[in-house]
Amino acid sequence: MNHADQPPSSGDLVHPPKLKGSTYRRELHDLQVELVKLQSSLSERGERVLVIFEGRDTAGKGGTIRRFRRHTNPRNVSHVALAKPNDTERSEWYFQRYIAHLPAAGELVLYDRSWYNRAGVEHVMGFCTPEEYSLFLRQAPELERSLIESGIHLFKLWLAVNHDEQARRLESRHTDPLKKWKLSSLDRYAQDRWDDYTEAMEAMFRFTDTPEAPWWVVNTNDKRTGRVNAMRLVLSGLEYADKDPDVARPPDPALVSRPADAFPADGGPTA
Repeated sequence: MNHADQPPSSGDLVHPPKLKGSTYRRELHDLQVELVKLQSSLSERGERVLVIFEGRDTAGKGGTIRRFRRHTNPRNVSHVALAKPNDTERSEWYFQRYIAHLPAAGELVLYDRSWYNRAGVEHVMGFCTPEEYSLFLRQAPELERSLIESGIHLFKLWLAVNHDEQARRLESRHTDPLKKWKLSSLDRYAQDRWDDYTEAMEAMFRFTDTPEAPWWVVNTNDKRTGRVNAMRLVLSGLEYADKDPDVARPPDPALVSRPADAFPADGGPTA
């Protein structure tokens, strides 16, 4: 379904119609079949794939990654979600602990947040110095260029939600006993510092959205639609045996686009 006829207003991303459960389950099943094919092909060819999932709190990173991995072999499809660095890690080169989890031959690695913590929460909350932040913005594109030159297929996904949708999801974390585990000490700042995080996001895109390693903004105001389109983005961007182009087709361009298209300058980004 294409929602190009529903343009964003006031800088907000569109709220797409909710994907019906039956349609979602069918599309998800077909995409997960393709992911199993991809996994087998990567193993046979020895290729390496890294997918970075970033976005504001509640954007749906963890849930999307779980759907990516549900029917794959955990031996070569892994979920990396690092805790805050310990004293030893804080003394290392910033990228060092992330590099330890890069994919080996035949592996697909999914980063649930990544080195881009420094461009977001660390910068906004003052957990790094201005000098460390500036150094990161210079070094990240160089590192990613090196990864790609070494043969790693790199995808950078920014899962995006609007201010009102984030507020609704945060409230759900407080009231739903099954979601309380998702609450973090930083959640209470997500809404109050919305504009600060917007400025940080804009700067991150400005410095690190490169031709070699582009960012893709995935509208996750509807989680189901967001998950399906995230899978299509990755699958359509890779070649693998027995690929079904009707299933692994490009994502909806109204819901997955480059930052400049998702957040036009006249409206200003609010995702």
